[in-house]
Amino acid sequence: MLGYKEKTFILLFLVFAVVFFNGGLVEAADSSAQSSLEAPVFNSQVAVVSFLIVLVLILFIWEPLPVGIIAISIPVILITLKNWTEVTAEQALSGFSNNATITVMAMFVISRGIQNSGAVQILGSKIEGFAGDNKKKQVGAIAGLTGVIASAINNTPVVAAFIPMVTNLARRTKVSPSKLLIPLSYSAMLGGTITLFGTSTNILASEVSAKLINHPFGVFEFTKLGIIAFLVGFLYLITIGYYLTPEHISYGDKDLMKGYEMDEFLTEVEIKKDSPLLGESIGEVFKEIEPDLDIIQMTRENEQFMEPLNVKTIRAGDHLVIRATRETLLDFIKTKGIELLPDSQISQSQLEDSVQGQKVIELIVSDNSFVEGKTIKDVNFLERYNASLLAVRHGERIRHNDLKDFTLRAGDVLLLLVSKSTFGRLENNKNFIVEENISETADYDTADIGLGIGIIGIVIALASLNIISISIATLGGVVAMVAVNLVDPREIYEAINWEIFFLLAGLIPLGVAIEQTGTAKFIAHQLLKATDIFPPLIILSLFYLFTAVLTSVISNNASVVLMIPVAVGAAQQMGANPFAFILAITFASSSAFLSPIGYQTNLMIYGPGGYKFKDFIVVGTPLLILLSIIIPFFISVFWGI
Repeated sequence: MLGYKEKTFILLFLVFAVVFFNGGLVEAADSSAQSSLEAPVFNSQVAVVSFLIVLVLILFIWEPLPVGIIAISIPVILITLKNWTEVTAEQALSGFSNNATITVMAMFVISRGIQNSGAVQILGSKIEGFAGDNKKKQVGAIAGLTGVIASAINNTPVVAAFIPMVTNLARRTKVSPSKLLIPLSYSAMLGGTITLFGTSTNILASEVSAKLINHPFGVFEFTKLGIIAFLVGFLYLITIGYYLTPEHISYGDKDLMKGYEMDEFLTEVEIKKDSPLLGESIGEVFKEIEPDLDIIQMTRENEQFMEPLNVKTIRAGDHLVIRATRETLLDFIKTKGIELLPDSQISQSQLEDSVQGQKVIELIVSDNSFVEGKTIKDVNFLERYNASLLAVRHGERIRHNDLKDFTLRAGDVLLLLVSKSTFGRLENNKNFIVEENISETADYDTADIGLGIGIIGIVIALASLNIISISIATLGGVVAMVAVNLVDPREIYEAINWEIFFLLAGLIPLGVAIEQTGTAKFIAHQLLKATDIFPPLIILSLFYLFTAVLTSVISNNASVVLMIPVAVGAAQQMGANPFAFILAITFASSSAFLSPIGYQTNLMIYGPGGYKFKDFIVVGTPLLILLSIIIPFFISVFWGI
């Protein structure tokens, strides 16, 4: 049976086959009989750039290499094929020094400074006091607060800061986190459409708009439309969306062992007096055995020990907590003088030790973490962090076996047994999000909060009043954040999402090629041929809908670069307002409601919410249809078509 990616490939192939070749080759054959003012011709340049677009889309879906690597190979390809792409060396490298690239990178650092100040955490902590255990109030408070904050700073760090708060709120009030996390992500997306700073998509779209029609976005130019989009999403999430959002994970019982179905995989055994293992180290004993059998914890004379246990010598009476399937365990112990304890199933309280500081936690792999795409074994995770790995959750699926060979992705949740020192290290590590015991608001200095809010306010004011360019304003914000110690200089490199940096650097020159070779006009013409029976408002809605679906498959920034030139070409051929079409594409690129893979915030909540892929389709489809009607309508009212 075909998987999601295979089906997506077939869909994209068919769509682009129709767009590029339906009539294209015929037009090329008949081009001598056509006037130069008529339909764009399908020539070798259009063919090559069209092929590159399809190739990039396929690679982004399949990800045979990291997306950033795929993206920075684009300038190399464009120069190699410069006779067809018409891209110069300067244009191929223009993405690295582009205003959008610089601004987006600076905003990641400024957002980190706001996060470090504690402003987001303090606001989040007020939600429980307001909503209590009322699920609808919780959804409303989370969606409302997230949207407002995401309008001022990049929405990805907002979601990263809120995930621990939301999951802890769910745990304390015995609400399923899956009921709250989709509203968190969706509202962050829609909140990001309120101002220019809300998401990297807006900043990139502004730069593309400036190049194509000499109209960059003002900071608040589309705020009225963004507020409408956010309010529609907010009302949807607390009404229809509330009933469609699933409840997958139950916190009715606070024992994480039950939530991760550890009953059959975690067992306590005792070393008997006649065991042949006595006197041997645990490392020697388990070096040659079944690889999917791990010692999680050892108890000796009421004192608990955890990783690293390799040097511990086995003694009679030692109790070992072993992670393995029951069959694997029984095969191992039958000749080793090891006995299953009568009550051998392990609860969370049995593993934890408040005196020694051992505790069971959930650890989320954050977006842009250095462990993405690597296995537990590759990054030497257990030894690096002195932790015992119990299970991994990826979406709805829980993995118990072959954990060291599990490839980590953003949003995966690791169930760990950690020491007090390890917990502190992980809590301060920006590669991960710790779901347990987030810092209390008392840890934050109100002066820092004032400084952080003041800096972002000044940056917005300078950019919105055109006193200085937006890229210089945001770079000044970075300097200010470092100067007031809200961002450590070494933290700047961690704060930047380098995948997005390389994505922008690679895609911007591709956009140049799409425009210069006439590919955008050709694709636009083909799309208009298929939709010429509709009025401009319906065509605008179709562009919105198509872009939103595309964004759910690839990424928001890729959608902007690929679709805005096409939308502008279509508008010009229809005699319509190109800025209206640019706005539709920009807003659609922040409407990746249909899958967990097209937008970073969806990916980050996928594991913690225990979601199925289809949950995003079920919850997101009505909202997408609603917005594909409302957004184009208000664009036509405010800006005209």
